[in-house]
Amino acid sequence: METSLFSLSSPQTLTLKPNTHPLFNSHFYFPLSRRTPSSKPTHIRAAISRTKKEQTVETVKTNLENCFLVAAIKYEGFTVKQFQDLRRSLPENTKLLVAKNTLVYKAIEGTKWEALKPCMKGMNAWLFVHSEEIPTAIKPYRTFQKERKLEENDFTGAVFEGKFYGPGDFKALESMPTRAEIYAKMLGALQGPALGLVSTLQAPARDVLMVLKAYVKKLEDESGQ
Repeated sequence: METSLFSLSSPQTLTLKPNTHPLFNSHFYFPLSRRTPSSKPTHIRAAISRTKKEQTVETVKTNLENCFLVAAIKYEGFTVKQFQDLRRSLPENTKLLVAKNTLVYKAIEGTKWEALKPCMKGMNAWLFVHSEEIPTAIKPYRTFQKERKLEENDFTGAVFEGKFYGPGDFKALESMPTRAEIYAKMLGALQGPALGLVSTLQAPARDVLMVLKAYVKKLEDESGQ
């Protein structure tokens, strides 16, 4: 296309020829540069998340070592301060951990603690008791629960000696005799007829131990009824 310019003072006509340079060609355009987002941050976040999950599973497994009881507490609605206060109120041999049910189940799968499966719903805080004194370990939470009016945040279940205890079964755990009480009852029983005591003591050490264990179990069973 040619364009003509006319001057009023001169009859001459100036003709402009179209510019054929590629930069001015109407068919030539510069595509908008789109920066492709790097996938590195996503990969890094995924790796960090996977590492944290693995660490949580290992932490749960560590807490299960030499553990006598594991209990789940409904955690939903707890404030950070409440959780910190509760942790400080627990005995030294009792640990409290907040972890996703899926990660806890991964740690207990295939073990005697797998009986905790009914607790795998909602949000839970997990209580690990590393002592035979079960009532002493449970009592601090009962006190905390009452003082803070957290009736809704009850135990959702526990496993003790491979057996599952539902929320309605905790009375049996909380009323268990302490070790000192068991020994006192056992001592009282051994102060019976001298003949029975002598015959027991004259038996092989293994048999004496079996008798004592059976008696302790009998006392525990009676206390749970």
